[in-house]
Amino acid sequence: MTNNRATLPAGWHWEKLGDVCAHKINTHDPSDESENEFVYIDITSIDTTTKTIARPKILLGKNAPSRARQVIQIGDVIVSTTRPNLNAVAKILPEYNKQICSTGFCVLRPKSDELDSDFLYHFVQTRSFVQNLSDLVKGALYPAVTDKDVRGQSIPLPPLDEQQRIAVRLNEQMAAVESARRAAESQLRAARNLPAAYLREVFDDTRLKKWHWDKLGEHVTKIGSGVTPIGGQASYLSSGIPLIRSQNVHMNRFFYDGLAFISREQDAEMANSRVLLNDVLLNITGASIGRICVVPQEVCPANVNQHVSIIRCGSEIIPEFLSLYISRPDFQKTILAMQAGATRQALTKALIENFNIPLPDIQEQKSIVNVLLNKMKENGILVSKLESQLAEINQLPAALLRQAFSGGLS
Repeated sequence: MTNNRATLPAGWHWEKLGDVCAHKINTHDPSDESENEFVYIDITSIDTTTKTIARPKILLGKNAPSRARQVIQIGDVIVSTTRPNLNAVAKILPEYNKQICSTGFCVLRPKSDELDSDFLYHFVQTRSFVQNLSDLVKGALYPAVTDKDVRGQSIPLPPLDEQQRIAVRLNEQMAAVESARRAAESQLRAARNLPAAYLREVFDDTRLKKWHWDKLGEHVTKIGSGVTPIGGQASYLSSGIPLIRSQNVHMNRFFYDGLAFISREQDAEMANSRVLLNDVLLNITGASIGRICVVPQEVCPANVNQHVSIIRCGSEIIPEFLSLYISRPDFQKTILAMQAGATRQALTKALIENFNIPLPDIQEQKSIVNVLLNKMKENGILVSKLESQLAEINQLPAALLRQAFSGGLS
């Protein structure tokens, strides 16, 4: 959308928000020490996906924060004035009595004879409105726009009855989009949970009890991690020897995004942490601890930094079998429990060596690997499809708003 008046349909015109919204908003006395309850709305109260007040706070007057200054009413539209939350907007609904919002919002109160509240609510969600505000942000420590900046934005206005018709139509369409989004998210969550279900099914108690068990350290030829090259990220190259980091290691999947590269000279200095074909990679620190996969053939030879451990299996363990077993939800809980007591919140070589693992015969391992990898491949296709569907749904609101505020909504 643009402020070019020639682009508006016949009967539409541009108005500054400040001219079609009330100039004065009642303020709350911050010295109020009463026991009276009120609803307080700050930036954490807003769901930026649904554009609703999802987490209001019930406070007493004596507990009011210093920013609780603006008394709002039903029909008001609030717009966050701080970056990066310029897309945090909401319409005030009649669920509560006294409602007060933070000074981090600009309160827009439509003049009822000129501007429909729902029409305004949808307008402040348009990408062009948010982008226009973003271009006006000032301040290094506290980047924000002023209420004057918000009120200075122009809104394309059809006659009031047309505003109301458009608002009703948008309400219907946005409700349908939100319903579709929730359904797609539910399907995607279910699909992402399937691998764990597959693992529980294959590694059931009956099988686990009949298998021989032993310490992992007795059946590997190497357990070790690497180091970050001198110079850190500044030393990474656009090509060369791959340097695998924790962000590349996911559950039974290798992510190429963010794969770093080092020189052959750096790789030679890190020869002890070189990755070879069929090595198992295990994240041993941080939030991604426990994620595990087998290194892809096309990445080798490679190296790892200190956040990733190399596990090189002996002849009695198929690498994929080990990766699948360790990725089980139950084993991941074990890893988290180990990590809680580990030095520097990391899995050490000694802890990994003491992993208690099952050792069915090689043929059974191969059978399990084939079944699980085929299922997970199919699941990956399903997840990708659902992610694409959700991405398309998430694009719909912007398209609908763009159409509505250019006069193209039937």
